Amino acid sequence: MQREHACDIFSLLYREYVHDDSRLCFLDFENPFEILVLTILSAQTTDATVNRIRDRLFLRYPDARALAAADVGEVEEIIRPTGFYHTKARNIIAASRCIVERFDGRVPATMTDLISLPGVGRKTANIVLNHAYGIHEGVAVDTHVKRLSRRLGFTGETDPDRIEQALLSLFPPSAWQYLNYLLISHGRRICTARHPKCGECILSHLCPSARRDDREEMPTNR
Repeated sequence: MQREHACDIFSLLYREYVHDDSRLCFLDFENPFEILVLTILSAQTTDATVNRIRDRLFLRYPDARALAAADVGEVEEIIRPTGFYHTKARNIIAASRCIVERFDGRVPATMTDLISLPGVGRKTANIVLNHAYGIHEGVAVDTHVKRLSRRLGFTGETDPDRIEQALLSLFPPSAWQYLNYLLISHGRRICTARHPKCGECILSHLCPSARRDDREEMPTNR
């Protein structure tokens, strides 16, 4: 795909979904520690589910030092609604211990350091860097970003790391901070996994995967 075509898609999505540049995250967080933990917990569940348990979790464990010393059973009970709670509890406790032992209790602000933490890959690291520190050096690739990147013709890759590199090559750096938010927003509202609403899509004239027969006929001016 040509960059100009991709940027046309970006512009339409931006106008549709970005109303406040200061709030481009679906998780309710107040500091780097919270966005790190919540992002780890968001795997294989909804952001709404994670947001519902956040107050109880952070009232009990407000920082990395508190969570590093936590009883795993108590943490599991709090985060149980998010699913896979045994693994997630171990990961957020282990990550907190690393933060305390290696980074003096502060969530690191580099990709290299972040992905060295238990339970943290490039997706989580990109979200933390983007939303906690305003560092936009990559694009978090989740299931929505992966699906829409292929449907919209941005890339034919299936590996998240390769999809990310394709997006970084296709879009200018000024767009990177928005791509995850825009593609998730559109993926949830219109370009759903099983039944995409091509007839309602603002991108249907630009999308190589649009089902032309599902589009509503546009009225003509008489």
